[in-house]
Amino acid sequence: MPQVTVFDMTGKSVGEMTLSDAIFGIEPNTSVMHAAVVNYLANQRQGTQSTLTRSEVRGGGRKPWKQKGTGRARQGSIRAPQWTHGGIALGPKPRDYSYALNKKVKRLAMKSALSAKVQDNNMIVIENIAVEEFKTKVVAEMLTKLGATKKSLIVMPELNAKFVKSAANIPGVKTALVNTLNVYDILNCEKFIVAKAAVEKIEEVYA
Repeated sequence: MPQVTVFDMTGKSVGEMTLSDAIFGIEPNTSVMHAAVVNYLANQRQGTQSTLTRSEVRGGGRKPWKQKGTGRARQGSIRAPQWTHGGIALGPKPRDYSYALNKKVKRLAMKSALSAKVQDNNMIVIENIAVEEFKTKVVAEMLTKLGATKKSLIVMPELNAKFVKSAANIPGVKTALVNTLNVYDILNCEKFIVAKAAVEKIEEVYA
């Protein structure tokens, strides 16, 4: 079973924690993680893009010139796609890009992402994540002492509004709760920082 060191917010080691082999110790499945990331990004798309077709552009009701005898190419409307200010041929229209993944695939992808962070020594467990006041400096100092100076994802067991607000202004830092975790955010960060209670909740959910 994988073991990780537990730190406090000052960066000092306060003990060790044994992680579940079934969640944090599996062989990461790259293709499943890729499928989960593509699914997440597709589901984030708004799909509100829209263009006007020739039937939707204002004007163009009258035939610009007679069919024959002018020496020019025949034209039926000045709003046809080949005209300036004409409609768009085969342009994008509003659509829904979202789709669902199989539950087993989603669970395997999450376990693979968590195991990958442990194997790469990029998972940091904190005894307790909390601040008593709105103070960005406290969170910044914590990250520096933990060696998490680049992209970091901080996972808490429950909402701590003061900590979330304090971390919001730090570039590259994102906070999340256990129930909002996703594979994309885990793989997109360099350091995966988790509260000890959050690790226990993750093991409870994915056991």
